[in-house]
Amino acid sequence: MLFQIFDAFKSRLHDSNSKVNQVALETMHKMIPLLKDNLSPVINMLIPAMVDNNLNSKNPGIYAAATNVIEALCQHLDNSLLLQPFCTKAQFLSGKAKQDLTERLA
Repeated sequence: MLFQIFDAFKSRLHDSNSKVNQVALETMHKMIPLLKDNLSPVINMLIPAMVDNNLNSKNPGIYAAATNVIEALCQHLDNSLLLQPFCTKAQFLSGKAKQDLTERLA
């Protein structure tokens, strides 16, 4: 059930409409404290969706929402769940996104 919900939600995190994208990120930010480690089965699917275009977005609202999501993940999830997905994404990112994830890893 969790996979079905987040598989559908994931596409909103990549939406070409910036308002939809930003609301999806803000919603994800609110869900993380509620779901916490229950997100572990879908974390490898969600982190790329949250990070890929959003951390390098020129839209300040999307960038702020994406950094808030990453911060919430770090606060509410076991860090061992985040290590591998963050490392994998940091290898292939550039610019601000790479810097943001590298700082979180450190």
